[in-house]
Amino acid sequence: MKSFSVPEPLRHVLGTYPNAEEIKEAAKGGDSAKHAIARQWLSEGIPYAFKDCPGVYESLRTWIAMRLDIDPKDVNLTGSARLGQSLAPSKLGKQFDSTSDLDIFIVSPNLFGNLKNDFFSWSDDVDSGYIKPSNDRQSRFWSDNLSRCPKTIARGFIDVHMIPNLNQYDTAQRIAQTLYLMTEKLAVTKGAPPIKKASIRCYESWESYVRQVSLSL
Repeated sequence: MKSFSVPEPLRHVLGTYPNAEEIKEAAKGGDSAKHAIARQWLSEGIPYAFKDCPGVYESLRTWIAMRLDIDPKDVNLTGSARLGQSLAPSKLGKQFDSTSDLDIFIVSPNLFGNLKNDFFSWSDDVDSGYIKPSNDRQSRFWSDNLSRCPKTIARGFIDVHMIPNLNQYDTAQRIAQTLYLMTEKLAVTKGAPPIKKASIRCYESWESYVRQVSLSL
């Protein structure tokens, strides 16, 4: 009987919250190691930010899922809130604290499709002149988002903040309102981690998630 094969770099990644340097070193083991890291350490289990209050995390997931008509299992955390340290090159190893963001990701083909429709509706509205940016700063943001978002859609994900929080883009607005209310609720929830702000990225599939996260390792 042949034993299970474990990529050599992963043999040294132990525990639920390995440090950022260990993750980066293990990621040098190639795609199989990167995919395993994305699946096991960066998307499963109780996130570091909620290690002392896992019930709050489950309540948060359930509440978000109810508002967005998805399953609680579709709602997850990434970034330093997941691992306890940042993997971003500019902040590698920075500990999660009250100045950190809560980076939420959702894997839902239906929600992704609705957000994609919102984006292209917004793009059409801008092209037709139906809506216009209110100032130069907003104009720069809109131009950048209109250029970037089709590329991320092609890769199977959408950052919700790229779509304006306007009534005619129902799904994007509902998510923006959910983020605002969630932040307010966390602030008054006993034991919940203090955060700077929160964001949501929506993936079309788990394959899209693993592929994108692996690229960043």
